[in-house]
Amino acid sequence: MTPGRPWAITHPLRAFFVTWLGQLLSLLGSRLSGFALGLAVYQESGSITQFAIYSSLVLLPNLLLSPFAGALADRWDRRRVMLLSDMGAGVSSLLVLLLVTWHDAAFWRSHPWLIYPPVILGAAFTTLRWPAYYAACTLLVPRQHLGRANALIDLAVGVAQVAAPVLAVALLARIGLGGILLIDLLSFLVSTGALLLVRFPAPVRGETDPTRRDSLWEEMGLGWRFIRDRPGLVGLTAFTGVFNFVISMVPTLITPLVLSFADVSTLGLVQTTAGVGMLVGAVVASVWSGPRHLIASVLCAHLLSALALLVGCLRPSVPLIAVASSVFLFSIPPIQSRAWAIWQRKVAPELQGRVFAVRRMVTLAASPVASLLAGWLADRVFEPWLAVGGALASTVGKLLGTGPGRGIAFLMGMLGVVCLGNVLAAWFNPRVRNLEDELSEPAPS
Repeated sequence: MTPGRPWAITHPLRAFFVTWLGQLLSLLGSRLSGFALGLAVYQESGSITQFAIYSSLVLLPNLLLSPFAGALADRWDRRRVMLLSDMGAGVSSLLVLLLVTWHDAAFWRSHPWLIYPPVILGAAFTTLRWPAYYAACTLLVPRQHLGRANALIDLAVGVAQVAAPVLAVALLARIGLGGILLIDLLSFLVSTGALLLVRFPAPVRGETDPTRRDSLWEEMGLGWRFIRDRPGLVGLTAFTGVFNFVISMVPTLITPLVLSFADVSTLGLVQTTAGVGMLVGAVVASVWSGPRHLIASVLCAHLLSALALLVGCLRPSVPLIAVASSVFLFSIPPIQSRAWAIWQRKVAPELQGRVFAVRRMVTLAASPVASLLAGWLADRVFEPWLAVGGALASTVGKLLGTGPGRGIAFLMGMLGVVCLGNVLAAWFNPRVRNLEDELSEPAPS
């Protein structure tokens, strides 16, 4: 029984699934509002750079606040950290809803900076969620099923990816942006209610947690030292950082690429098809354990993502881009779930909040820069290069074509080359390739 909450769900697996369902609905609401807001910013400004600024604001708090979030996840009850995250993000959605309700569309869309503060606030609270969520997963799920549990988390992301674009396009015509923001707010209430229903077990505090009574700043530093002293984890962190750099640029480029030759409804169809790929990838990752070495799954899936980018850039075709996007997103759950499982197996549970937060901060460090860089490179470099009569029109243009959107396609092809290089670098690094055999696992609690 739980003191003060005799009705709480204490069975670990049941608590995991109730939490997962609440977070699924929260992700769906956030994806709905994020897609609708980003679409409004791009359509009103007509600028990829403005769209990239909006995208980067969602990522920036992850970079700055992740170590703090991880230390709190290890100091506090991880369920309470997730509750704080959902409630704070809900307040952010409420502020954006009030802004949209109090002013007409022309006003706030001509002053897009007005939505930036609440968007940053929501992203800051969302940063608290992930270290606590993945660390709690280790406490709720048996070790041999961690990869599948992580894939279920990716499955929730995939469901949101599939449903949100089509729903957003349909709902914008019927209930407008304000109605979509209200749905987002209600989804946070549901996820908060789910967390109030469950209880997470506390990690066992042992000798592996020497900083238990240290200051918050000292505890934040432990995550850095843990990774730094293990070359295999350093290499895996670098590999994941490059991967995240690419997947931060691709969504920023897909919207203007599709809109360069198609309409908003087609964009929603492409986004949904891509989401189906992520959904299928998450299902496959959740039911198939893959090869004995998880790192092999990670590298093979990343190779697949590289090939998808290289093929998808060849021509301005809706079916081609939709299929390539679907394959690209199909590869993400195996990469992320298997990589997370390696970390969950190699880091003691009482240290996971701090270590995971540092890992997340480092791997996402380039993401805000990537989103901004994507817009600048597309607007100022690659699009002019492949404009009619541009610098590369007579060379690369013969393969990819010229005109609006073809420079963006060329940039995406270059990202495919980066992915290929990332796979080769990881494979030829013996510390990464042999990480699972060389680094011992902590004793079970």
